[in-house]
Amino acid sequence: MRYFLHLAYDGTHYRGWQIQPGQPTVQAEVDRCLTQILRRPTYCVGSGRTDTGVHASHQVAHFDADLPDTLTLDLLLYRLRRALPADIGALRLHPVADDAHARFSAEERTYDYFVATPVPDPFRRDHALYLDRTPDVAAMNEAAATMIGQFDFTSFSKVKGGENHYVCYLYEAAWHPAPGGLVFRIRANRFVRGMVRLVVGTLLDVGRGRMTPREFQELLWACRRVDASGAAPARGLFLSRVEYEPGIVPEPA
Repeated sequence: MRYFLHLAYDGTHYRGWQIQPGQPTVQAEVDRCLTQILRRPTYCVGSGRTDTGVHASHQVAHFDADLPDTLTLDLLLYRLRRALPADIGALRLHPVADDAHARFSAEERTYDYFVATPVPDPFRRDHALYLDRTPDVAAMNEAAATMIGQFDFTSFSKVKGGENHYVCYLYEAAWHPAPGGLVFRIRANRFVRGMVRLVVGTLLDVGRGRMTPREFQELLWACRRVDASGAAPARGLFLSRVEYEPGIVPEPA
């Protein structure tokens, strides 16, 4: 039977989500704990990859397993919470249809990028980018609005990212006030590799006056990665929501 496992994690000490030989990754830890509890090799598939140092307040993974009658879902979730490292949390576990897929059945994903300004917060040093000056939020939002809709995001993708295409449909992209600073929220049907951090880094250049909103839009249209700014640091980025078509994820009890 197939199950969806909802997770949260602090990515500071991991080389991203996806398994890499000889490197600590979130997926490797989840697989290790599932295998330990179920006493047979068990492998999960995530809704998407997060890069080194990127966090998740909501990640979804699926795995297939035949649970013994003595192992209820509540007991499995309890044991998983006990087995996982302190920086990975198992939020929820439920069965799904055999053809439900954590990655390919996802319809929308949301990322949040946190900026601390103007006072440094030592408790958020691994979870937000500190800026000593507040950027021009109105200019950044003017630029961000030009991405809403369907566009080719080659300009905001990692070189040789292994993508089949770079077209994404953005439903939301805007900066908002947040405790101690700002948060940039971006929601789309899909993201290409490195896209969010490159978008944030370039929008921050707009906020610093190094680029106009019009120049940002022209960069998007140009589809030339070489013209974009550098990527924002990983520590401020969170995968914050993965959404599926109705019927796949049951309402919480």
